[in-house]
Amino acid sequence: MIDTVQQKFKELRLKHCSENIESILEQGKQKNLSPLQLIERLLDLEIEKRRQARILLRFKQSKLLERPTIDQFDFSFHASRKKQKNLILGLMDLEFIRQKKDIVLIGNPGVGKSLLAKTIAYAATQNGIKTLFTSAMDMINQLIAAQDGHDLLKKLKTYQTPDLLVCDEIGYLPLGKQGSNLFFQVISARHEQKSTIITTNLPFAQWGNIFDSTSVATAIADRLVYNSEIIIMEGKSYRKRA
Repeated sequence: MIDTVQQKFKELRLKHCSENIESILEQGKQKNLSPLQLIERLLDLEIEKRRQARILLRFKQSKLLERPTIDQFDFSFHASRKKQKNLILGLMDLEFIRQKKDIVLIGNPGVGKSLLAKTIAYAATQNGIKTLFTSAMDMINQLIAAQDGHDLLKKLKTYQTPDLLVCDEIGYLPLGKQGSNLFFQVISARHEQKSTIITTNLPFAQWGNIFDSTSVATAIADRLVYNSEIIIMEGKSYRKRA
C-alpha cells in the first residue's frame, strides 16, 4: 500500500512527501498523531524543502559569486556610513522591492558601493526573490552581441524581468551610442515595474560622460531618481585602509 501512495505522490510531483512518508508514519505511531497531523507534517516538509530549493535556485540565477551579509559592512569606517546606517539597514527588509523603488549608490571607488549592492542582492535571493547581478559593461556587451545575432528581445528580457536587477560600476567606461540606447531600454522597461540598484562613481551631473548624449543621460537619470533612494557614500577607499 505504501508503494502505491509513494507513486501517487510522485505523480503529483510531491517528491519529498514520497521520500519521507515512512518516517512520518513512524513518528505518528510514536507520538500518537492523528491522520490530519500526519498529513500536515508531510505537507510542511514538502513546503520547506521547496522553499530551500527555491532559495538555492535564486542564488544560482543571481550570478552572485559571493554570499555577503550586512554584518560584513563596517559602519564605523566613515562618518557618511554612520550617518546613513538606519537608511541602509532599513533597505535590508527588502520592502523597496515590493514598492518597486530603485536605489542609486554614488561614490568614489572603494567606498563600499558594490559590497552593499551585493549584500542587498544576496538577502533578496534568500527571500526567494528573482535577482540578477551584473556589471554595466557586461550587460551592454551581452546586449550588443544579442543585437548583432538578432536575438535582442530575448536578451533584453533577461535584464528587464528580474524583480531586482543590480547594475554595478556605471561610469568607469563610456557606453557609446548603441550601449546607451540599450541601457535606456532596460531602465525604461523596469521603471515603476521592477526594482533596480545602480552603483556609480559619477554624480548625475556627469552622466553625460557615460552615455552618448545629455538627453539620454537625463532620461535615464530621471527614471532612476523618481521613486528611489539615493545614497551618497563618501570617504577614502576601504580597500586602502591599511
